[in-house]
Amino acid sequence: MTNKSFWITLFSLGCLAIYLFVSAPPLLDEKKTEQATIPVEQLFTLLQAENAAARSLWTQEIVGEGKKSGLKFDEHWRDIDLEAGPLPALFLRETAKSMERSPLRLSLFLGSDYPISPNNRFEGLQQEKFQILRQSQQPQFFYVPDTGLQTGMFADIAIAAPCVDCHNKHPQAPKNDWHLNDVMGAATWMYPASAVSLADTLKAIMVLHQGIQDAYSAYLEKVKTFAHPPVIGERWPRDGYYLPSLDVFMQAFLQRTAQHTLPALGALSNARQNNKLKDSSRDTAE
Repeated sequence: MTNKSFWITLFSLGCLAIYLFVSAPPLLDEKKTEQATIPVEQLFTLLQAENAAARSLWTQEIVGEGKKSGLKFDEHWRDIDLEAGPLPALFLRETAKSMERSPLRLSLFLGSDYPISPNNRFEGLQQEKFQILRQSQQPQFFYVPDTGLQTGMFADIAIAAPCVDCHNKHPQAPKNDWHLNDVMGAATWMYPASAVSLADTLKAIMVLHQGIQDAYSAYLEKVKTFAHPPVIGERWPRDGYYLPSLDVFMQAFLQRTAQHTLPALGALSNARQNNKLKDSSRDTAE
């Protein structure tokens, strides 16, 4: 997969979204189209499915398989004298840092009641909602008055041994008896409104994609400084001391997400068109 073909794939996704949100057959009042919104819970759910796919790809195919082939991953991966990449939680942090540079007021962080970093500890209402999530493993959606932000929490489950081992062996970990499939924390999304325009829904997806791309690019740049860097190209760590290039990694990510994102966008478009039909019929009757 070449860099050109990756961007063609990404461009195709964008074109499809433009058709769904903009180019569908127009009805009487285009102003209402611009005002069409979806509940923020739907946006959070869509974004979390994308985020979960990226986390799974990174955790299993890069970190898990990479350790077997000789690659290292560490919380201090950015240290100049350390030849390592980011742990799964830090890959999410890199993604979130990129998202913060977007003018879209959307944020993401990984919190817990037993975090290694005290800055990631849930407090107050977030802690209450997380305890409900831990028992039910069902997403929690709520408004936080102190911040004025709508919030969506999704269970962050230990899906791979490296996640469990890292936390159990960390000298500053407040809990060291984690097991596979435990709810270790929650991916937490925040947005300042209870409804999101269809245009901003598409922007949010693209902002997340850019964040994932930036996070992986940062790792590849670090890899180039290794004394004996892995070969970067078409192959993956499961094949040996290799890493996929940026476009190969992103293509694998897009293949994982297309099966749920494109149908979801289609459903949102259909709902929008149905609402427009109802509005135009009401206007005609009046």
